[in-house]
Amino acid sequence: MRKGVLLLVLVMGLILSACGSEGNTNGETGGGSDNGGKHKIGILAPEVTHGWVAAVAYHAEERVKELSDNVDYQIKTSSNASEMTSQLDDLMTWGAEAIVAFPQWEGMEVPIQRALDEGIEVVNFDIVIDAEGVYRVAGDNEDMGVQGANYIVDKIGTEGNVVVLEVPSAGSVSELRKKGFVETIEEIAPDMNLMTYATEFTREAGLSDFADILTANDQIDAVYSMDDETSIGVLQAIREAGRSDVKVVTGGGGMQEYFNMMPENEDIWIQSALYSPAMVKDAVDVAVDVLDGEEVEEDTIIPTTVVDRENYEQFLDENSPY
Repeated sequence: MRKGVLLLVLVMGLILSACGSEGNTNGETGGGSDNGGKHKIGILAPEVTHGWVAAVAYHAEERVKELSDNVDYQIKTSSNASEMTSQLDDLMTWGAEAIVAFPQWEGMEVPIQRALDEGIEVVNFDIVIDAEGVYRVAGDNEDMGVQGANYIVDKIGTEGNVVVLEVPSAGSVSELRKKGFVETIEEIAPDMNLMTYATEFTREAGLSDFADILTANDQIDAVYSMDDETSIGVLQAIREAGRSDVKVVTGGGGMQEYFNMMPENEDIWIQSALYSPAMVKDAVDVAVDVLDGEEVEEDTIIPTTVVDRENYEQFLDENSPY
């Protein structure tokens, strides 16, 4: 009888032990505690159900899955700096050798610096973090403006009326994109007439603001919009106003819905200067390279890719949330 009880206890212990080593907590996906000699990489991303930010976590997980032969990972999503800090602590306890972080809030500098001080490699995606020793991967906002200017001049020539939609609330993002655009136009098309209006990075603002802009301007040849969401609203305003004078609408980001509009609008050249959430894959690659002992630049700036109806099919991803 005692042997039977002992055997039962041993079996139950093994079952409970197995259950305790698998499964993931809320907001977390990835490998278990035994990494089998693989690199252990943690990913911190904001918790968003849709849009560009949500696509960052999607593409990050896609990349670590592709590297699963050499990488064990955990992905955690959070809704504020306090929660992300707690999750950073969890990843450190888990034994992360590197962390790819996409912090959207102030207050992450101290915890990230703490991780760096403890020997954990940190690759920051997009946002600048004031921490010593952090790597960074981002797009080139100023070059997006340069590419937008070149595209518009290529399509309408060196003269015409161009509406510039800036977004002051976006700070340096808007400033750099506008700078690249305006300076390039001054260089290659000094006779171009630029009209600047403020808007937001939403389709609702693009629709409302551009409806007013159309009313105030009888002739608009092109629109320099900095964001795909804004551009979708702009296109709706043009359509609802029955206007045929606008020949080019630019954008920025890399939105699947916007890509699919490109071949449907034969009378308007629709363009997106990629600031793609898929760039986070490069951040994951940087983390792996650092752990492999390879020499890596502190800042990796991804060159701008221009997408329009001639090449949009190369960038379609039906599973992308953005």
